Amino acid sequence: MVLVDSTAQTDSLEALLGESEGGKSESSRRRQSWGLEVGGHNSEGASGSKEIWMRKRMKKCLCMLLCLILLGVAGVVYFGYFCPETVCALSFSPLQRRYKMKYIKDGINQFHIGTDEAGKPLSNSARSAMGPSFEEVTGHDFQFDIRGHDVIVFLHIQKTGGTTFGRHLVDDLDLDRHCECHRKIRKRCTCLRPGPHSDETWLFSRHSTGWKCGLHADWTELTSCVDDMMDRIEDNSVERRYFYITFLRDPVHRYLSEFKHVRRGATWKTARLLCEGRPPTREEVPLCYKAETWENVTLEEFMACSSNLANNRQTRMLADLSLVGCYNTSFLDPEDREKMLLISAKTNLKKMAFFGLTEDQEISQYIFEETFNLKFRVRFEQHNQTISDQALHKIDPETLRRIEEINYLDVQLYKFAKQLLQHRFKVMSEQDPHFREHFENMGRSQFSWSEIENT
Repeated sequence: MVLVDSTAQTDSLEALLGESEGGKSESSRRRQSWGLEVGGHNSEGASGSKEIWMRKRMKKCLCMLLCLILLGVAGVVYFGYFCPETVCALSFSPLQRRYKMKYIKDGINQFHIGTDEAGKPLSNSARSAMGPSFEEVTGHDFQFDIRGHDVIVFLHIQKTGGTTFGRHLVDDLDLDRHCECHRKIRKRCTCLRPGPHSDETWLFSRHSTGWKCGLHADWTELTSCVDDMMDRIEDNSVERRYFYITFLRDPVHRYLSEFKHVRRGATWKTARLLCEGRPPTREEVPLCYKAETWENVTLEEFMACSSNLANNRQTRMLADLSLVGCYNTSFLDPEDREKMLLISAKTNLKKMAFFGLTEDQEISQYIFEETFNLKFRVRFEQHNQTISDQALHKIDPETLRRIEEINYLDVQLYKFAKQLLQHRFKVMSEQDPHFREHFENMGRSQFSWSEIENT
């Protein structure tokens, strides 16, 4: 049998364990350490070997735990301070929250001192993705370049007459290259540019590109989506100018029209309502009904649901929702949240290159044509006897008052929009030396605009 140099190995073991057992002989300690006995292993030696093995395992576990803790701390520091917000925006950092709260308070202060009158400046939005404003569009040296890379983006709010206006855009504009509408694809047309960029589209809307940014995408969704989506549609990344447009409607009429539509089975459940990269949770926006639809809902039930997205829909869809914590209503107290929504909606409406009112079709048409230097081949019709108008006469005054209370943000926004539209109409008509001829002959295909401009 080969003998092992037990003395050398025992000395190493004692150095490792760093302890000496008193009252035992050196040979006994060696036998206990290595378990060498005549005819077999010593039981005490086996216990010592197990203890050594356990200590080594413990040290390895402690090292691994320490490494994991260090990695975790490094990850928190990176995500909190160094990672770009567009990539790692899991929540508001303290710096972001302080900035947004400061912006909110400044906006509320401006709201109270009356800077929301037509023609006066509003507080700047935290976003800057809207493109040229109305003032820039109507400047002397400005022109919408349909042959270049300019794109009109239509923000379509439910039950505001947006479907009719959207059809006008793809069917009735007098263009060098008309939109091609497809019979097999319902409500879809291809609107390509005339000129050198003939493979690009100049219109981002339901009837041209479809709901690429979501069903009835609002301002918050569109401004964060359009540019990337246009790159995908055209498989090309170019620098574009975006011109946001929309239509608004009297809040009571719009609310009743949406009620009728929902009563017939409409839900818009597929709307994504994205904000800060995520849709709202069911706790943030509870459904108002338990079945698949809300068919045959009564007006009382429709008004009673506090999470009904029909309430103040126009204000919500025009505001920058990231300023108020998206659909998380605990981010601000209710009064400050509502004031901020209204300020933001007014600001964004004022920045838009164009907006129209359902109740002022002809004025809206004139402002659009003069803003973009594009003419319609038809004259917009003013429909006064709509479904909601007929229903209005059947509703008692108290119910109408409640509808106005529920939609009081939209009521204030619409009042502001009417003043702003009249202000724009006044400015543009006074600057137009041929205003009377232009306005009276809108939509006449045989009318020569160039002849008037050159006389």
